[in-house]
Amino acid sequence: MLSFGKIKRFSALTLLSVSALPMVAAVSAASANAAEEVNIYSARQAFLIKPMLKAFTDETGIKVNVIFAKKGLIERIENEGQNTNADLFLTPDIGPIYDIVNKGLTQAVDSPVLEKNIPSQYRDPDDQWFGLTTRSRIIYTSKERVKEGEIKTYEDLADPKWKGKVCTRSGKHTYNLSLVGSMIATHGEAEAEKWLEGVKANLARKPQGNDRAQVKAVKEGVCDVALGNSYYFGKMITNAKKPEQIGWAQSVNLLFPNQADRGAHMGISGVVLTKHSKNKDNAIKLMEFLSGPMAQYMYAQENFEFPVRPGTPKSSLLDQYMGDFKADDMSLATIAANRSKASKLVDKVGFDN
Repeated sequence: MLSFGKIKRFSALTLLSVSALPMVAAVSAASANAAEEVNIYSARQAFLIKPMLKAFTDETGIKVNVIFAKKGLIERIENEGQNTNADLFLTPDIGPIYDIVNKGLTQAVDSPVLEKNIPSQYRDPDDQWFGLTTRSRIIYTSKERVKEGEIKTYEDLADPKWKGKVCTRSGKHTYNLSLVGSMIATHGEAEAEKWLEGVKANLARKPQGNDRAQVKAVKEGVCDVALGNSYYFGKMITNAKKPEQIGWAQSVNLLFPNQADRGAHMGISGVVLTKHSKNKDNAIKLMEFLSGPMAQYMYAQENFEFPVRPGTPKSSLLDQYMGDFKADDMSLATIAANRSKASKLVDKVGFDN
């Protein structure tokens, strides 16, 4: 077994050789029947997963073909039916996972390895989906304009004291729908609606942009607090190609909310095995590999995501800024079940208007 030190050296070499894996590989019907390959439809950005897939091929000899698209992959798998080439579907959030499972396009995976590597709250009770990494939906606060302890919870975002001082991306984005879903599960639908109305009343501008854009807005004084996923901080603070993002990251403190009660809301990136997989055995091998020590360490060190596998160290860089925190252990299945209600509440309060 590789030590973490060896894994770290391997990870660096992997990044240097990442061009060996095509960003988007054409998947033909002939190749789909090959004995030693696996085909992925991925809603995760290609650069985030290439190092792990390269490591898997180097270790097993199994070729990995990837089709990447931000949208439309579930519909494609549905339309292709039994003729689909997709063995696995990768996604950056629980929402698309919940959608593809509900459409009956997945199959259960009975794997003691996955069960051992992935805590129960991050996998489906019926073994239809599995989380591969976690991230927290944190609150970024201005170092200059927000005092320590002024804001402690997600609930505080609705306090009138923050009127005109909150920034976020669209309420209909999958990350925010999951957060609202967790609020519904915690407080009930009526209280979650009041909270959402309060946050809307405190917005500094119409919801727009991505998570990094919210941190930029804090830096520029557009707002004082912003919602964003935790791993974006690592991406910004190390972004030598766009050094202005380093300044954005340096302007904020990172707040993990609700440390005195349920803990910070957690999201996942995840994977499912498709119903009509042609390379089932290889696909399960890849799923197990991605939940194992090497890939989990690489996810943490290169992508600044939190490993799902217990005992895997998180990014050494993030340790400097985040340290330990209490994570909400609510089942992602419970949160996903509330997403439809969350979407309706976002529309009802006119959050994005």
